[in-house]
Amino acid sequence: MELFRYAENEYQAWFTANKMIPSTLQEHSSDEPQVISLGNICLIDGSWTSTSHFSGSGWAWMDRLEKAQLMGRRNYIRRESPLHSKVEALRWAMQSMQQYSTCQSFGMDCKDLIAMIKEPQAWPSFVTELERI
Repeated sequence: MELFRYAENEYQAWFTANKMIPSTLQEHSSDEPQVISLGNICLIDGSWTSTSHFSGSGWAWMDRLEKAQLMGRRNYIRRESPLHSKVEALRWAMQSMQQYSTCQSFGMDCKDLIAMIKEPQAWPSFVTELERI
């Protein structure tokens, strides 16, 4: 439960930070505020350390009202790298969403994984993992 509270606090901090508009942008915008909505999204993370025997992953599905509806967490034998753990977390979250939700939006904090999905041919060492996704 402590891990979930931590993840929820991280989500809220990230969401709050993204609601703010820098003052330079506010000067050029209309009077209506610009807010990013994260409704109906599955937020994902994977963990990895070189000294641990296990990796971990977790996901939380937020509905359109930005309330956590489902979440999952698990550990498994440590993957080859932190990026491999992130890929595994995404794969598992996608499988879970197929079973429990109609959610098709996923959010994460890993630029490399996003780049890998956009241009899989640039990541030949992850061909097997990407095929599983």
